[in-house]
Amino acid sequence: MRTRLRGPGRVRAALSLSAVLLVVGAVTACTGSPAPTPSPTVSTAHPVATPTATPTATAEPAVLVPDGSAHDNLPLFRKVVERVWKSDQKVHGRAYVDALVDAGFSKKAMQVTEDLSTVGNASESIQFSVLWHDEQCLIGQVGPETGKPVVAVMPELGDGKCLLGKTRSIDW
Repeated sequence: MRTRLRGPGRVRAALSLSAVLLVVGAVTACTGSPAPTPSPTVSTAHPVATPTATPTATAEPAVLVPDGSAHDNLPLFRKVVERVWKSDQKVHGRAYVDALVDAGFSKKAMQVTEDLSTVGNASESIQFSVLWHDEQCLIGQVGPETGKPVVAVMPELGDGKCLLGKTRSIDW
């Protein structure tokens, strides 16, 4: 049985989601490559076999997993978002929705925020989401203030939605 948040609990959940997206964006933008760890040296009278490099793990396949979880579909969601971000349509919410639909995600399960602010300026960031199996949300955030794209899996907000506030109609 799923618990639906109402009133103050819903507001706290929404604030938590916003905080997580901001922290993920900040951490993503500020982290660099980890410093290499020095290998210990061992002095022996006998020859020691030199270890070979461990093969790098292959990336998760970026394919739609219809019966999988939101986490199973995050690699494809991320790949689509990154592809659109590299295009000349990177600040247009519709481009993300269309690309996600082309990848197999349901348009009926999506939300997207406006490309423009209430006074007509370009939005500092755009958010979009896909509600997955009525329980989890694949959420993306992009924009000039975000740096590089941020994606996350978050719980559904309790009303069949993933994003708070006013979102634009996906009527195309």
